[in-house]
Order: sequence, then C-alpha cells, then structure tokens
Amino acid sequence: MTLTPTGRLLGRDLVLTRTFRAPVEDVWASLTESDRTARWYGPWRGDAAPGGKIEVQLVQEEGQPWEAMTIDACEPPHRLALSAVNDYGSWHLSLELTGSAGVTELRFTQHLTDTEGVGEFGPGWEFYLDALVASREGGPAPVFDDYYPSMKAYYEALR
Repeated sequence: MTLTPTGRLLGRDLVLTRTFRAPVEDVWASLTESDRTARWYGPWRGDAAPGGKIEVQLVQEEGQPWEAMTIDACEPPHRLALSAVNDYGSWHLSLELTGSAGVTELRFTQHLTDTEGVGEFGPGWEFYLDALVASREGGPAPVFDDYYPSMKAYYEALR
C-alpha cells in the first residue's frame, strides 16, 4: 500500500494534523483516557496531572515496553504536552485540539532538538496517528511496514 506523508517541518517542529468528525471532548478522551489510548498507542498509568509522572505501554513496539513520561501541560480539552527521556534522546510532544460544529482538528507536534532523526520520527508518527483514526472509525489497524521506510525520504527532504 502506498500512503502519502502529511507532516511538515516548521523550524525544528515536526507537525502532523488529523481531522475528526467528532466533538473536541470526544477526541480529547481518545488522547487522555487509558482505555482509549490502549486502542491505538497503549494504556497508561500514573499521576495524570500537570507535572505528574505516567508510564505508557508502547503496545506497537517490540516487547511492548513501558515508557516513563512527564505531563508538562494539561488543559482539557484543548492541549496536552508530554516529555520523556530514553535511550533515543529527549522527547517533547504537544497535542492541540480545535473544534467547531462537530469537527475537531488535532495538531500533533514533536519539538525536535535537531532535525537529524526526522526521517525515522515522521513515518512513526504518521503510523500512530493513522492508528488513532482507525481506532476511532473502527477501520483496520495500519501496518508499520507501509510507513517505513517508504516515507523516510520525504521526511529527510524536509530538512
């Protein structure tokens, strides 16, 4: 299957968007309620408050590891910011929702320290965001091999 990448690089911010025919509160729940995040990314546990520490199980990754994250900001139902430090570096993510007339746009941003890994990050986030769409619409789950390495060149060219 051939998919078209959607991400943009704005400075050192990798930005991807998705649009949902649903109220902003419902999309917010898909991003913040553990039973709903489990459907597309992984369940989480911990202190769900600004400054709180959570662990997210990465169910799409080999071994389904648990990843420690910090909630940097939580402004329901419009803004969630998370950060993590792991073997692959520092991660700073923000998810912003805007809604009107039953349609909600999700703007996902990975704030990069440099653009060197964008060829790997972009396809990964495309996959996860499409998994979110599939989980909400009841469609088939995406297959990571459809995203990587086929989208790598597109994202590297954004640098």
